[in-house]
Amino acid sequence: MAVAGFVALSVIGCGPSAEEKAAAEQRIKDSIAEVERIKAEEAAAAQMKAMEDSLAQVAAQQAIADSIAAADSAKAAQANKPKPKPKPKPAPAPTKPEEVKPGQGRG
Repeated sequence: MAVAGFVALSVIGCGPSAEEKAAAEQRIKDSIAEVERIKAEEAAAAQMKAMEDSLAQVAAQQAIADSIAAADSAKAAQANKPKPKPKPKPAPAPTKPEEVKPGQGRG
């Protein structure tokens, strides 16, 4: 009988208790929840980075468009600007025959 009681107690005493099983199950659930939370944060960070990159690309394209528009505007302003009138050349002063030097000849 003593042997039977010992076997009965060892069978009952073997393995984790219900509390231990619940604690192990809770640790597994907590670990899974932590991994899912980290994945969600990484996905949100990646989405935010993609949005920032997209906004930066749009800003760069807008800067290029603004630069082209400014260049076109400057070119148009220069084309519409009236050209300065050439200064009239002063009429040559009439020369007196005594001012004509030898070798100059007549006009």
